[in-house]
Amino acid sequence: MKSIFDNVSYSCSKLVTESYSTSFALATKMLDISIRGHIYNIYGFVRFADEIVDTFHDYEKEKLFDKFEKDLEAAVSDKISLNPILNSFQHTYHSFGIPWHLVSAFMKSMRMDLTKTGYHTEEEYREYIYGSADVVGLMCLKVFVKGEEKRYEDLKETAMALGSAFQKVNFLRDLKADFEHLNRTYFPNTNLSELDEASKQKIINEIKNDFHLGYSGIVQLPQEAKFGVYTAYKYYYKLLKKLENTPSLEIKNARIRVPNYQKFGLLAKSYVNYKLNLF
Repeated sequence: MKSIFDNVSYSCSKLVTESYSTSFALATKMLDISIRGHIYNIYGFVRFADEIVDTFHDYEKEKLFDKFEKDLEAAVSDKISLNPILNSFQHTYHSFGIPWHLVSAFMKSMRMDLTKTGYHTEEEYREYIYGSADVVGLMCLKVFVKGEEKRYEDLKETAMALGSAFQKVNFLRDLKADFEHLNRTYFPNTNLSELDEASKQKIINEIKNDFHLGYSGIVQLPQEAKFGVYTAYKYYYKLLKKLENTPSLEIKNARIRVPNYQKFGLLAKSYVNYKLNLF
């Protein structure tokens, strides 16, 4: 039965989420069950595309990416795929009317990572951030508002800002790995050897502005989504504060993390704030 295959596909997307990101998986579990699986489906898709360009160094990455892109297009067109991750994603794509231009923008940014090693202008940087992060926030927003167009348009800017904030925090946290293993720098005119306290604080302030705008959208989300997104927000903001309080030299030489006990502490505080309607 096709329903069995679909359920196996959804389970694969959930497994991918839980295997690759304990923080995102924890936040996703805080979403209502009616939308939770669809966020796993989106994450599985974006994670697999990202893995091709970031980790498959012993293989022909461009060839693999080309095949993945063709399989994606076929999955969306045929409404089925033997790739369980793409089969899951196409289900969510069609269920909530996710626009194709969001998907293509994401794939365009992922393709950039096959060849580009730096983003030297604000225009290049914004284009990459839009495709790699903002559109992922917009895909999730489509699920959160269950495809309701007016609510989507009202919250669009804030969802993009939150996606940008999450991505930029990842960039700052992974500065060492990106530079040493992938020879990449994302922040315009900033590389590992040039990151001093002043340039670090400039990046931090930019991310704080994104978070401020993103938070204004969280409070307007439907109840099914609000707690889960707020949990992710609290985790990433905590990570940002740790990065702000960490000397730039240490950021250049180590990957800053939020320990698991602090993650669960944040979850407990977030739950209290949510139940008391404090945000």
